This record gives sequence, C-alpha cells and structure tokens, in this order.
Amino acid sequence: MALNKKSVDDLNAKGKRVLVRCDFNVPLKEGKITDDTRIKAALPTINKLIGDGAKVILCSHLGKVKEGPNEKESLAPVAKALSEKLGKEVVFVGDYNVTGQAATDAVANMKDGDVVLLQNTRFRGKEETKPQEAGEAFAKELADLADDYVCDAFGSAHRAHASVAVVTKYITQKGGTNAVGYLMQKEIDFLGNAVENPVRPFVAILGGAKVADKLNVIDNLLEKADTLIIGGGMAFTFLKAKGYEIGKSLVDNEKIDYCKEMMAKADKLGKKLLLPVDTGIAKSFPDPIDGPVDVTYVDSDKIPADMEGLDIGPKTQELFANAAKEAKTVVWNGPMGVFENPTLAKGTIAVAKALAETDATTIIGGGDSAAACNQLGFADKMSHISTGGGASLEFLEGKELPGVYAADDK
Repeated sequence: MALNKKSVDDLNAKGKRVLVRCDFNVPLKEGKITDDTRIKAALPTINKLIGDGAKVILCSHLGKVKEGPNEKESLAPVAKALSEKLGKEVVFVGDYNVTGQAATDAVANMKDGDVVLLQNTRFRGKEETKPQEAGEAFAKELADLADDYVCDAFGSAHRAHASVAVVTKYITQKGGTNAVGYLMQKEIDFLGNAVENPVRPFVAILGGAKVADKLNVIDNLLEKADTLIIGGGMAFTFLKAKGYEIGKSLVDNEKIDYCKEMMAKADKLGKKLLLPVDTGIAKSFPDPIDGPVDVTYVDSDKIPADMEGLDIGPKTQELFANAAKEAKTVVWNGPMGVFENPTLAKGTIAVAKALAETDATTIIGGGDSAAACNQLGFADKMSHISTGGGASLEFLEGKELPGVYAADDK
C-alpha cells in the first residue's frame, strides 16, 4: 500500500478553479456546530490554495439526508464557521441542486483567492449511488465547475461516491490534476506506514462491540502486528471460543469458529494474541448509558451465568498497558468497555493513558476510540488521531480506498 499520490503541493493552482472535497460532516444542535474538529482539519489545505491564488470551491456531505434536502442538514453553519476561521468571506451557494445555475454564477464571479462553499452534496440524491447507475451526471457537473480536484475527505474516502471518486474521471478528461490534501496525506502516511512498514514491535489494539465488524481487520493485523490485543464487547466471543462461561455478555455465536481459527493462526505465526484475563461485570447494561452501575471484577473464565461483562478488569488493564509500553508502533481502534459510562470507562482510560505515556508512534483509528481520546483528554498526547472511522478500518483491512486510489500517481 505504498501510496505515492500527487498532493496539493504538486498543483500549479494560481488562477485555477480547484474543487476540494472536504469532510464537513460536523455535529449540529439547533443549527449550531457542537464540534468543529473536522473544519479545523481542513484549514491547512484551504489556506494553502488561497495562498497560491486558486479559486477554491469546497464541497462536502453532512448527515444522512434521509428525508431529502432540508435546512437542518444545510451547510450554511459551516460556511459561517469557515468565514470566521479563514478571516474572509466564504460565499455559500444554498441551492439544493448543488451544481445548478447559482453555483455556476458564483464560480464565474470568483477572483483569485476567493472561497465558495457548495450545498450538501447528498441533497442531490445521486451522491451515494453506485457510479455506473446514477452518480455520473452529478460527478460531471462538479468537474465542470473546476480545473483541478483535491480530495481531503478521509472520512469519506472508503466510499466510491460522485464527489469523492467519480469526479476524478471527468477532471482527468479535461486535462486537470487530481490530488490529495494535507489531511489525506497525513492519514495515508500514518495509517499506511503503520500497517505496511511499522517500526517494531508493532502492537494493534482492537475493541468495540462486534467481531463481525472487524473480521478482515483481525485477519490482516494478525499477519502484520507482533501482538494483537482484543478487548471490548468483541472479546467475549473469543473467550467463549476458548470454552469459558461468559454469562449474559455480548456474543456472536456465528463467529465462534472464526475466533478459534484466529487463535490458531496466531499460534502458527508465533504472534501474541492477548485477551482479557479479568472482567468488570454487572447485572445489566446501564440505562441510561451513563447512569449508576454496580460493578464487580472476576477472572474472565468465571463470569456468573446471570451477569454480563462490560469492561476489562485491573489485571487486564495492566497486561494491555505493559504490552503497549513495549511497542514502537501502536494502532488502536475501538474502546475496551462501555466508555460512555464513568464507572465502565476505566479500561479505556488505562489503555489511553498507556499510549499517552509511551514514546511509540500511536495511531488512533477514528470512530469511538477517537471520541474516547477526545472526551478523556488524551488526544494531544497521540501521534495521530484518524478523522475517519470506517475509512481507517478499511485501511487497516488492507483495502484500497476509492477516494485515495482515484488521485493521480506522482
């Protein structure tokens, strides 16, 4: 997965119209942005293009847009936030058609260094369709607005959407360049190198609820990592595969044979596969999720039939932390327990703390583990926190991401 793609530094952007696909899929509450991390992450690429004298046309999706175009999922609040952060007006094209006459006119009126933001790409309804079916016309209209294209939306890079991957075809047809932005480049460098060319020992830590979500990741990382640590809800399927009583804990009975195969594979390859040796148990899942819960700790092979495992125990916290501290490269994806609950966050905190204190390159693979690091205050101690949950998982699986693959090679 050595990815030698053209970057925003390879563009001769002065006077050119450059379409930039960003990830402005920010959380909104009553029209206000509650977390602007993704907007901040896009600024280096946007500022570079402004500085080079490009006409910068930004596009992004926001939300799932299940009920068709609506003001609640409009990118208007993003335009406002961007104007403040860039210190210049970002012209917002609120047209639900995204690439209609209003967009054409706004782009025609641009001067070098100007910034235009198009409306939510998913308002077109064709954004997510398979390219061969319907996304083509929309992709071509996006390309018609620009001379060059920059993909800086790693969070969407695993989807072959019109504005992520299909647009590159039409930019190429008109002789333009398709590049990746600084954020994409950073993701490629950290995640790509961690998996393909890690400084060893390389430790991978996987958590989260379901084994099924991470089948290919477990398989791929067993071959690449020296030690694979499994915590969170997915650990109980492995524990059951070892013949342990797991009580009412989360289990995927269809994946028990798969877990047995993976443990056998680890033995065969001479890799360490670490599972919880003790577990925080309770009578039931907390309701509400952050409500009070009565937790006791037992060895992982002694979970009572009427109890359920909800976090890793203190012995496991020490076991996992020690493995992480011996590493030179660590990739972590998925929490160790129900981290949204203060009583059940101890395992996740212990792992985050161990990573914060190590000299290793520490890469957090987006999603819940990124949220946990941010919420628990460890984010600034990590080498890299990925902005894409699904995309980083597919990267760790060794898959080609359409949004990365579509950029021009150097």
